[in-house]
Amino acid sequence: MQRLGKNLGRYNGETIAIEQLQEDAHQSALAAGWTSETFLDAPGKKLRGYHRPSPGSEFNLYFSTGIHGDEPSGPLAILQLLREDQWPKANLWLVPCLNPSGFRLNTRENDEGIDLNRDYRRFRSVEVRAHVQWLDRQPNFLSSIILHEDWEANGFYIYESNPENRPTLAAPIIETLRPEFPIEHAEKVDNWPHKDGIIRPGINPADRPEWAESIYLLVNKTRQTYTFEAPSDFPLEFRVKGHLRAMRRSFELLTEVCQ
Repeated sequence: MQRLGKNLGRYNGETIAIEQLQEDAHQSALAAGWTSETFLDAPGKKLRGYHRPSPGSEFNLYFSTGIHGDEPSGPLAILQLLREDQWPKANLWLVPCLNPSGFRLNTRENDEGIDLNRDYRRFRSVEVRAHVQWLDRQPNFLSSIILHEDWEANGFYIYESNPENRPTLAAPIIETLRPEFPIEHAEKVDNWPHKDGIIRPGINPADRPEWAESIYLLVNKTRQTYTFEAPSDFPLEFRVKGHLRAMRRSFELLTEVCQ
């Protein structure tokens, strides 16, 4: 599979009808026994969080996607996972789309020009303020996984923040992807040292003026975060397939941890 060569200065690939996808995800979640909470209901910006308990489990997991409106494969993958309904046996929390206004514009930012994934320290956007308020009502999580895309990437890669050196999910997931999907090979990605599909950034949150969702989670809600990055200059169906493969493998690994 070769790059399409469409992404010249930005993402120029396929788009999605985000309102229909949100409704499909909502109906699929309710049918599978998730409860729904609307934590933002502003014009064009309805955001929902979902929860499904696992009786007897002490493990909590969080998943999210759709924070950048030019990264459609994450919400599509989450919709498929809701339909499959083969999640880890743990208490689950999910946000399937954080930036619907960005998807309507096919932009990284929301309709006010704010990159939501740089707003988790200053809370300028209504989306992030509402999301943080919702997160703060939830318990701490064992781990979190966030689905993203990178319009410049040559292949799939994973950010792992794991300051307590727990058993890694990143390496076995990359090995699962490798036979069928390209793995990023650049020595640096976003100025972070990168090796064989994995970035382990040495982040001191106090030194960073802007926080991503993953940094907020690391500081406030969990001590192990993963961000899966699909290369968006490939066909959308291919990127979704890669995210699904990575998520299914993560579910296997997390089920082992949560037993």
